[in-house]
Amino acid sequence: MYLHAGCQIAVSPDTKYFAVDWLGVEVTGATLGIIGMGSIGYKVAQRARAFNMRILYHNRNQRRKEEEEAVGAHYCAKMEDLLQQSDFVMLVVNLTPETHKLIGKKELGLMKPTATLINISRGAVIDQDALVEALQNKVIRAAALDVTYPEPLPRDHPLLNLNNVIITPHIGTATVQAIHMMAEEAIANMLAVLNGQPIPSEVFPK
Repeated sequence: MYLHAGCQIAVSPDTKYFAVDWLGVEVTGATLGIIGMGSIGYKVAQRARAFNMRILYHNRNQRRKEEEEAVGAHYCAKMEDLLQQSDFVMLVVNLTPETHKLIGKKELGLMKPTATLINISRGAVIDQDALVEALQNKVIRAAALDVTYPEPLPRDHPLLNLNNVIITPHIGTATVQAIHMMAEEAIANMLAVLNGQPIPSEVFPK
């Protein structure tokens, strides 16, 4: 959470020295809880392993043993267990009726007061009013949000005035390479339909 404020201090014309007691939280060795271990959640776990993080995950279905062992991930059948143990909780789920406001006052209260909540899924997965309250009252240490609801937030939204939250403008896939890959995938799907071939990224209704 010091990234934004630190940048401001570094470039401010009023800065004469850097504080020596400005301390953050170590990622290496910390526990990361991933809620939603689909393809994206699994890639997060692969990257987290490089930081020697302890990885917990909660998902509708448990991954195969070999997949768990490949990234050193441990399955939590109950999301509550993951919330209570994690230093960083990352939301990587689809927005469905079941995941709408998945994280609310109760869930935030289960988290460590030193924990950080990270949302890279959809804004409505979190009850934002409950999150504001939790951040204001130091129920959790901080939040990092690439998504909100609505997007962008109203300019007077209380989340924008808190110093323990970082908000980015839904830029998780905003790279030249990622946009090219998405365009190529869309074109491949359209060509498959036009040619009567199997659709590479077909979505099946439930």
